[in-house]
Amino acid sequence: MKTRKYSIILGNLGNTCDRFLSSGYKEPLDKMKMIEQAASIEGVTGIELVGSWDIDDKTVGAMKSALKAHGLACSSIIPDLFAQKRWGRGALASADAKIRRQAVAEVNRMSDIAVELGGDLINLWPGQDGYDYPLAADYLQERKWLLDSLAECAVHARKRRVRIALEFKMKEPRTHSYLARTADTLLVANHLGMENVGVCIDTGHAFLAYENVGESVALLKLFGNKLFHMHFNDNFGSWDDDMIVGSIRLPEYFEMLYWMEKTGYKGWFSMDQYPYREDGYGAIRASVLFVQKMHALLDKVGLDSIEALLRRRDPVATADFIRTTLIA
Repeated sequence: MKTRKYSIILGNLGNTCDRFLSSGYKEPLDKMKMIEQAASIEGVTGIELVGSWDIDDKTVGAMKSALKAHGLACSSIIPDLFAQKRWGRGALASADAKIRRQAVAEVNRMSDIAVELGGDLINLWPGQDGYDYPLAADYLQERKWLLDSLAECAVHARKRRVRIALEFKMKEPRTHSYLARTADTLLVANHLGMENVGVCIDTGHAFLAYENVGESVALLKLFGNKLFHMHFNDNFGSWDDDMIVGSIRLPEYFEMLYWMEKTGYKGWFSMDQYPYREDGYGAIRASVLFVQKMHALLDKVGLDSIEALLRRRDPVATADFIRTTLIA
């Protein structure tokens, strides 16, 4: 059986909050309890941490000990460039040079902490870097600031032997984000021209942008082998609902996992959900088990069989395959 690396964003097990009830719908859960829960899910060997939420300079030692005690690796750290007031008008692309410097420093600090925890990946989502209204942003200048800031982060990370995965999302919290889709994020990564800068596909963000994730995976392979990381969740395509994986898009998930296997992806399969009302542990576990089930099915069917199906280019044959193989 092939070895694959499954991971969880730690806070997804806790009391996730929406904009209508800032206290959340559940009771808060202690971080050490969440780590214990994560370790109990079959096949999970990694944890993603959010800077300032889960980890900072003062808590590195305790977190390192907790992860070691439960046999978990730090799969990545997500710098908090989205949930502080100072980033409200942008972080890496802010018009305020002081804010840009602070954002770069925050990313660099998380690179250092990742190394302390034995990790080698920063998952960078610049969620506040974008705009809301027409005639309210200088697109050329702000994108240049973004590129310059990312270059600084990448140089520091390279010195620490850390990779940076750029995560895109079309909208929210801004109405328009500068890293919005696979292609424009790949353009940024390749423009920077550094081997330690690539892309993270959050499946829900890709669905929101009307992407076929299997094709997106192929695109990143074709133009530089730039798929560094994956976040898994599900939605209906109109919002970043962060639902249980596979609850909506079963065939698309099977196809994307095929393309990840076909293109030689070796990174983490990381769950990123917001189970606002569901039991967090149960929802995350269901997602992990779904991805593992799809992997087992993929191994059973074999890449050769799927490649033969693709060569037929026959939607009826594809429908037969889905009915007889995926939902048999």
